[in-house]
Amino acid sequence: MIVVRDFDESRDRVGVEEVERRCEVGPSGKLSLFTDLLGDPICRVRHSPAFLMLVAELGEEIVGMIRGCIKTVTCGKKLSRHIKYSKPLPIYTKVAYILGLRVSPSHRRMGIGLKLVRAMEDWFRENGAEYCYLATENDNEASVKLFTDKCGYSKFRTPSILVNPVYAHRVPVSKRVAIFQLSPHEAELLYRRRFSTTEFFPRDIDSVLNNKLTLGTFLAVPRGTYESDSWPGLDMFISDPPESWAVLSIWNCNDVFRLEVRGASRMKRTFAKTTRIIDKALPFLRLPSVPEVFRPFGMHFLYGLGGEGPRAVNMVKALCAYAHNLAKERGCGVVATEVSSREPVKLGIPHWKRLSCAEDLWCIKRLGEDYSDGSVGDWTKSPPGMSIFVDPREV
Repeated sequence: MIVVRDFDESRDRVGVEEVERRCEVGPSGKLSLFTDLLGDPICRVRHSPAFLMLVAELGEEIVGMIRGCIKTVTCGKKLSRHIKYSKPLPIYTKVAYILGLRVSPSHRRMGIGLKLVRAMEDWFRENGAEYCYLATENDNEASVKLFTDKCGYSKFRTPSILVNPVYAHRVPVSKRVAIFQLSPHEAELLYRRRFSTTEFFPRDIDSVLNNKLTLGTFLAVPRGTYESDSWPGLDMFISDPPESWAVLSIWNCNDVFRLEVRGASRMKRTFAKTTRIIDKALPFLRLPSVPEVFRPFGMHFLYGLGGEGPRAVNMVKALCAYAHNLAKERGCGVVATEVSSREPVKLGIPHWKRLSCAEDLWCIKRLGEDYSDGSVGDWTKSPPGMSIFVDPREV
């Protein structure tokens, strides 16, 4: 008999780690990608406001697990009744997120995944979640069928996962761009003012920005915008914003989990090693070397990307170069982000197609009546917007 119960760290850690090691993740047809959770199986949801991890047990063996969290996010926008407020206001709703569903390869097709999902959904409902969503690979037929055919989810959004390797050389940052680091308080004010009506924007953005895993928020403007290229303060920026600007924050996944690519041929490994040797020996050539991904490697995740103006794409390019160099200093293998496929600044994000996913799939389900702060009807039927806010706590 399969028993689904709460995760008990003292007795389940070894079993969960074993299932994690046996399960590959990432788009099918590519090299197998494995995760190492650095000794904390629940770490990927621990930073969320409310979270839970469940395990499926057969006898004394852990054969599956699932993680979930609940938060409040923007699901739409409305016009204020007060005339002095000309900008739309966010409509919030309580949503749940499923991640890390794993079933041991030797115990699949036994209904274990379905049991785990239903048990997690029960906890979501008990805690007032109005919607539940999850991300899965668009070409993972087994996962898509489980959620859409058996669990009642519908396909909702298809953002792009963009991954860029960290080279042995530093990437030049445009001298035409000035980059400033914002304090967590300044970053919060900017995000709430400019992005609070963006879909999936977390109401507790202050918790994200003040989390120890956020390495900083960085703002790019054309050089010469401010006297001596010194930061004038957020008040001046908001009252008189430059024609073009961009912003992003960096989340340190390197301290949460490690990734590893397995299944590569000896030829591919040799080629990758050769590119790194040349890149290290001749860094001034700035050759695009393949990082050491065949052993556990770390990652920085870029979130909160956005900007305005005709040169916003150039500002994003400069910020990504800056983020690359920071990741190099901290020993990461890749820098990644996830944005809407329609995101205006997407063209400024460097990435390798081989490592990236053009269409990730987000599925959503309505758990109960919509008690959101406003009226959006059924969010599951709403059309996609230009942008989407990806919470780094759910990476």
